[in-house]
Amino acid sequence: MNLALQKELKFLVESHLAFIYEGHDVDIVPLSKRLISMMELDESCMKPGNHENLWDQKDVFMITYGDSIQSESEYPLETLNSFVNERLKGFVNGVHILPFFPYSSDDGFSVIDYTQVNDSLGDWSQIEKIGKEFNLMADLVVNHCSSRSRWFDNFKQRKSPGKDYFVEAEPNIDVSQVVRPRTSTLLREVETLDGKRHVWCTFSHDQVDLNFANPEVLCELISIIKLYLDQGVRTFRLDAVAFLWKELGTPCINHPKTHEFIRLFRTLIEHHSPDAIIITETNIPNHENLSYFGNANEAHAVYNFSLPPLLIRSLITGDSTPLKMWQMTMPPAQMGTCYFNFIASHDGIGLRPAEGLLNEEEINEMVNTMQNFGARVSWRATEDGRNKPYEINITLFDALQGSVRGPDKWQIERFICAHAIMLSLEGIPAIYIHSFLATNNYTEGVELTSQNRTINRYKWDYDEICEKLDDGYSHHHKVFNKMKELIAVRTKQPAFHPNATQFTLHLGDQLFGFWRQSPRRDQSIFCIHNISDEHVSIPLASINLISLDKWIDLVSEKEFEDLHQNLDLPPYGFVWLTNKPKTISER
Repeated sequence: MNLALQKELKFLVESHLAFIYEGHDVDIVPLSKRLISMMELDESCMKPGNHENLWDQKDVFMITYGDSIQSESEYPLETLNSFVNERLKGFVNGVHILPFFPYSSDDGFSVIDYTQVNDSLGDWSQIEKIGKEFNLMADLVVNHCSSRSRWFDNFKQRKSPGKDYFVEAEPNIDVSQVVRPRTSTLLREVETLDGKRHVWCTFSHDQVDLNFANPEVLCELISIIKLYLDQGVRTFRLDAVAFLWKELGTPCINHPKTHEFIRLFRTLIEHHSPDAIIITETNIPNHENLSYFGNANEAHAVYNFSLPPLLIRSLITGDSTPLKMWQMTMPPAQMGTCYFNFIASHDGIGLRPAEGLLNEEEINEMVNTMQNFGARVSWRATEDGRNKPYEINITLFDALQGSVRGPDKWQIERFICAHAIMLSLEGIPAIYIHSFLATNNYTEGVELTSQNRTINRYKWDYDEICEKLDDGYSHHHKVFNKMKELIAVRTKQPAFHPNATQFTLHLGDQLFGFWRQSPRRDQSIFCIHNISDEHVSIPLASINLISLDKWIDLVSEKEFEDLHQNLDLPPYGFVWLTNKPKTISER
C-alpha cells in the first residue's frame, strides 16, 4: 500500500467535502473515510496520470438506446452487440448506451432503480459483454430520479432510505431566479404520511430532484459509481449535472458546489480507474459549458453543444460566418481534456448553446425551416415569463433535406458534409445510431407518445435495417458506407488526434475550412468543406500549402502537384488535403 498516495487521496476527498458542506452540520472526516471505503480505495488505489490524454484519433463513439435495434428472438442488448460487432467493429470503439435501467418516463432518464438493468433490454451480463469489446459509456443521472422509485415511495412514507433524499421548498417561496429548461411548475405537491410537501422538479414532475445537501444521497451515488465501474463502464456521462446543487435566491444552475461535486467524483473515479473518463452533459451557453473543464480537474470532456445548431444553420443557409466566428473563439482544450463533438443525439437540436452566437432572427429562420421539414419545437419559460424555443426535434437526416429555400436534391451530400466536418474537428466524434442509419422522422411515434423527442427515437427491426443497409440503392446504404469510409480515413491520421492543433481558415462565406497539425508536427491536413448548394472554386495558393510537400486528398486520393491550380468543390463537396499520403496505404 502506498501510504503517501493514500494520504494524498484522503486530503483531496476531505477538501472537496469541506467546500461542499461548509455551513452544514456534516462530520467531514468519517464521511471521507466512508466514501473511500465504498470505492475500495482504503487498501489500495492507483495514481492518476497528470494531464494525460486518454484518447487518440482512433476514438469514435456511437450513441444508442439499448433497444434502438430489435429482434424477436433475443434481448435488445444482444441484438445491439451483434449489430455493432458485425457492422461497426473497427470503425467505432466506444458505445454510449443511453439509460438502460428501469424507468418511468423520459425514455430512461427518470430512473426507478440505478442498480438494475431494465429486464426488457437484458441484464448486466450483456452490458459487461459490450464493455469488454468497446469503451462503454453509461449515464449517471445525478440530478433527479423517478417519482416511482423506492426512494420516493419511502419519502412519502417518511422512512429511510429516502425520507430526506429530495429537495423541498415552501410553495410561496420566490423561485423566479431559477434557470431551468422546462415550462412546467417547479414545485410538485405531494401527499406524505405527515402531510403535504412540495418537492423540486427541475424537469418533469416525474423527475424529482435529489438533495445532495444530505450526505446520504452522495453515498448512494458513490455506491452506484462503484457498481458501474465493476460492470465495465469506463466513461461516465453526468446527465443534467449543471442543476445538481440548489440554493434559493440564486439561478441554481452552474453553482460552485456543483463544480466541487464533479471534482470529488473525478478524484474518486480516477484513483480507482485512471483510464476512466468523465463527460459533463451541460446543455447551456458555450462560455458556461467550457467552465466544466475546471483547471483540467473536472470533466475530461465536455459536449460541444454549440456545434449542432451552428453547423446545421450553416448548411441550410450556405453561410459559414457564425460557425467560423464561434470556432475562432474556442480555446484549445488543455492536454488531458478534450471536446466531445456531435451533431445529433437522442435529444433534439439544443438552441440555448447558440445564444450569443446566433441572433433571434437567425434562430427563428432555422426553427421555421426545420418545421417545414417536419420538426417539432420544445419551449422553455424565461425569467420575464416569455416562452422561447429550447430545442428543435427532428432527425438529422431530415433536418438536412434542403436549405432555407426548401427541400432539394442535395440531402445525402449535405448530410455527409456535416459529418466530414465533425469527424475532422478537434475533439472526439460521437455519432447517433440514427445518423449512421439515415433514419427519417418518426412522426407516427410523436402522435403515439405525445412527446416531441420521439421523432428521433425510432426502433428498427434488425432484419429490416440489415436489408436496407445491404440494398445498394437505398439512402441508408449510401450514408452508412460513406460514414464508415470517412471514419476509416480519420482513424489513421495523427493530425486528427482530438488534441491536435487546429486553426481556422478564411476562405469566404461558402467554405468552412481549418488546418490540423499532428502533435508531433509531422502531418498537416487542410480540411475544406463547401457548405453551400453552389459550385465553389478557389486558388490552391490561397491555402498556403507548402510547395516542397506533395499534397493529396485523403478522401478521393487525388494528388495536387500544381499548387497554382484551382480547387473546385461541388455543392457540399470537401477535401482533406494532407502532406503525408503514405497514411492512405494503411487503410
